Amino acid sequence: MKKDQGKKNIAGTVEAWASPIAEALGLYVWDTEFKKEGADWFLRVYIDSEERGISTDDCEAVSRALEEILDREDPIEQAYFLEISSPGIERVLSRPGHFMKYIGHDVNVKLFSPLNGRKSFTGTLLKYEDGEVTVRAGAEEISFPVSKAAQIKLDIIF
Repeated sequence: MKKDQGKKNIAGTVEAWASPIAEALGLYVWDTEFKKEGADWFLRVYIDSEERGISTDDCEAVSRALEEILDREDPIEQAYFLEISSPGIERVLSRPGHFMKYIGHDVNVKLFSPLNGRKSFTGTLLKYEDGEVTVRAGAEEISFPVSKAAQIKLDIIF
């Protein structure tokens, strides 16, 4: 891979490498991101399982195998930190499969710009279709393209 590829291409390439590693362990890749935070770059791979929680041993196993590939292929020019973790209980939803899996669950929504006078709200995820999300917030149904959301994540109340 060329070192001048963009952040999304790096994340996509790393995800393609991480997916078979995770699958061999009975896991799957939830998401992958490569982003700058402050002065540092982070390559994050979020792994999950349909049957069980994610352990530190799972994270370590994926990390060790992925580090070998990253060292060999050397796709990232700058220094970075590799993090392997669970997406967490209040996981960010960003892909069609994420939304489909959690229809009927409560979500926190933060939009880039106001919609119906609000930039953030909590409600029940009702529908996902063709890149558009519908959430019931109180008595109101709010529909918007996923591209208009800064973040949509599960809202878990204990």
